[in-house]
Amino acid sequence: MILYLCEKPSQARDIGRILGATTRREGFLEGQGVRVTWCIGHLLEMVAPDDYKPEWKLWRLETLPLIPDQWKLAVRPGGSKQLRVIQTLLRQTSQVVLATDADREGETIGREVLVQCGYRGPIARLWLSALDDASIRKALKAMLPGEKTEPLYQAGLGRARADWLVGMNLSRAYTLLGRKSGYEGVLSVGRVQTPTLKLVVERDRIIENFSPVTYFDLLLLLQVEKGQFDAKWVPGEAVADAEGRCCNREQVDAVFRLVQGQNGLIDKAETRRIQEPPPLPLDLSTLQQEASRRWGMSAKKTLDTAQALYETHKAISYPRTDCRYLPLSQQREAGEILQALARADPALARLIPVADPATRSRAWDDRKITAHHAIVPTRLPVPLTSLSPDESRLCDTIRRHYLAQFFPPFEYDKTVIEARVCQELFRAVGRVERLPGWKQVLRGDTTGGHKAGDEEETEQRLPAVRTGDPAQVKQAKVEEKKSKPPNRYTEGTLIQAMKGVGKMVDNPRLKQILRETSGIGTEATRAAIIENLLKRKLLGMEGKKNLVSSPAGRMLVDMLPHSVTDPATTAVWEQALEDIAQGGGSLAEFQQKSVTWVSKLISNVKARDHAGVAQVNRGVELQGGSGSSQICPQCRSGRLVERTARQGRYAGSRFIACNRFPECRYIQAPASI
Repeated sequence: MILYLCEKPSQARDIGRILGATTRREGFLEGQGVRVTWCIGHLLEMVAPDDYKPEWKLWRLETLPLIPDQWKLAVRPGGSKQLRVIQTLLRQTSQVVLATDADREGETIGREVLVQCGYRGPIARLWLSALDDASIRKALKAMLPGEKTEPLYQAGLGRARADWLVGMNLSRAYTLLGRKSGYEGVLSVGRVQTPTLKLVVERDRIIENFSPVTYFDLLLLLQVEKGQFDAKWVPGEAVADAEGRCCNREQVDAVFRLVQGQNGLIDKAETRRIQEPPPLPLDLSTLQQEASRRWGMSAKKTLDTAQALYETHKAISYPRTDCRYLPLSQQREAGEILQALARADPALARLIPVADPATRSRAWDDRKITAHHAIVPTRLPVPLTSLSPDESRLCDTIRRHYLAQFFPPFEYDKTVIEARVCQELFRAVGRVERLPGWKQVLRGDTTGGHKAGDEEETEQRLPAVRTGDPAQVKQAKVEEKKSKPPNRYTEGTLIQAMKGVGKMVDNPRLKQILRETSGIGTEATRAAIIENLLKRKLLGMEGKKNLVSSPAGRMLVDMLPHSVTDPATTAVWEQALEDIAQGGGSLAEFQQKSVTWVSKLISNVKARDHAGVAQVNRGVELQGGSGSSQICPQCRSGRLVERTARQGRYAGSRFIACNRFPECRYIQAPASI
């Protein structure tokens, strides 16, 4: 008897149907010589400190660091019945086929159950990229030996244990320090979560401390033989700032007076045909960025919706991928997939005849394939009308990015004209579309190609001119402008920053590691990290989209040492985990280094606490009202901090009080905050 162990019941039904295991039993499906069961996601979880030692139940600095002698797992609530089913089936099987999701997390979910149940028999691996019938049959013919993917499990253990050590120890240590500073909430610390929080804190402070720079644009309307066009003054080095802008009104006005009504000459006239290839198919993070920008969908909502398209509707391939490329072998399926799209969606049906399945875009590249390829539609003609609005939006976006690969490049003429008026240089840039190409499919897309909103490359249609042609100033005007701070993060742009965090690291080796590992977090975990920061109130929402750091989040970042908030630290860890996953690293060595690092950090916290050193450099940053000064207006020596009411009519509400309580009893009631 062969037992297939899946991650979820929906996977089991799909695989069971192909295997002929369609007879329903309690907790599994059965067929001739084969059974298919499932884990319901993570059946097991790492136990809390309380389950190791009774003295670890209380949050006290003296008990830290918490280092388990032997790691334990417990059954998640509601999972005991299914685990007993799996245990019984394992005793009756001759071989297990691991059919959980094809990634580090999926490998860990399946193997930790096998270890917990004491299974020691042979293991094979079913590596699935999609759950449609054709993909399942293809994977069943190319089964992997279990030992090939077992290192992914070792890496999964390393990741989980390191996260436990950081989370349980540092969260307790800095929560206890926070309480001594007057903050009574829990300050959660995480290996990836905390560097992510720091990104938002730093962006918020840049915005709040931003001083706008006033600068001036001098614009001319120039008349030439065959028409008119707008041109902008290019300030010389003597009057331009580092951004090439002129910030001196007197200098701008002097040039304005100089050129008014004057004649000039065309100094340069150049037109180039630009060909832009289609944007690559989507990975999960790019899909999350698009969904956040276009529809305000959260990262978690996008992941859950994509997972439903994959598992429930079989409309797309595996969504939790970090790759935007496709294997060459899959191009043979293009014609069939395009025909399925034509049957499923009338809006795409009119485009299919124009597409050429033989076109090989830059997306087809075996050298750039990671564990999974890009998210693409399957050969099932799933109508958009059968999907929810969110599912329909994501499915349409994924389909269009795939379809765009079979269209020619988008072509436009880029024209640059430079004119000299009274020896001053003026420039005009125009862009005229010549061949729509893939833009027919992805009009308005921002995941690749020309960036809409570029102030220099407008849709201005420039007249034909030649070098030396006369140009007359018909109109001149000066526009006063102010520089703008960067935008606040949204969930989409924060995920983008997490992926590109290597740009913020100075060390060349660590920068390269972050580039190779796609930054901090993974496609499967980034949404959950942001969700946890919001749930723990270290981040909040401003309006419908913008993320902002809370006073508690800022306080935590200020309290922590640089090594905890620095994404370069995570880069080192991720490189070590990748080494383990590739079979070259040691789990035991990685764990020991994690223990040593956490122990050292706890020793530093204890030393600071013993010395009575102030724990917060900036204090809790209160926003608005009389709390913004942070100095207690009653005693004039204490600092105002946020607290939570524990009882009475305001129980659970936040209020502002002096940190010298009970010596000073100043308080702002919740209603006044």
